[in-house]
Amino acid sequence: MTYVVPVPTLPSLPISGGALFPVRRVFCVGRNYGDHAREMGADPVREPPFFFLKPADAVFTPQPAAASGDALPAVPYPPQTADLHHEVELVVALGQGGADLDPADALDLVWGYGVGVDLTRRDLQAEAKNLRRPWDLAKGFDFSGPCSPLRPVSEVEHPAQGRIWLSVDGALRQEGDLGDQIWTVPEIIAHLSRSVTLRPGDLIFTGTPAGVGALTRGSTVTAGIDGVAELSFTVE
Repeated sequence: MTYVVPVPTLPSLPISGGALFPVRRVFCVGRNYGDHAREMGADPVREPPFFFLKPADAVFTPQPAAASGDALPAVPYPPQTADLHHEVELVVALGQGGADLDPADALDLVWGYGVGVDLTRRDLQAEAKNLRRPWDLAKGFDFSGPCSPLRPVSEVEHPAQGRIWLSVDGALRQEGDLGDQIWTVPEIIAHLSRSVTLRPGDLIFTGTPAGVGALTRGSTVTAGIDGVAELSFTVE
């Protein structure tokens, strides 16, 4: 068979200690921390979880350039925005699939975890909301999901509590606890599995605590979840 265009390689994330985790789909949970829901003008008590997607190749682990020495890896500032925001999140990597799951069985699907930053073109998102249009391009642009290397459950277990944080240029911007999530990881997986059949390689970004804010060119971002992973990069 002759292809008109080259067959693309499958997007993947590195695994701590080597090897690669192929990425199939990337689901993201909106407003899963009460304080963030309130800062975005929503009701964290009554609102059920909702999901949006990023392209699989928007999620990546920033790597330093070969000639940069000890310099931090760079993430490009996206076009079509003057208000790029950071949102630190626990990332769940699925090693098994399933549909219509019970929360009690949902963690059986999880291969491991990482920490990611959901980069958002906030001005595009606000405009789309005002016009009652989809805001896919506010979330799903190139390089919009920097993520740490993934760590297997055998190393980190299933983190249900623990500090999640993000700093910009050394100043703490976001800080919360995984225990503050409105919907837990097994509840998220079960809820999502009622809408789609989950597959190995699916990733889930599980929401962000309060404190989201703007990044500019030259910003240095450091994010982490205690006991899981850390991630650092600059915006160029």
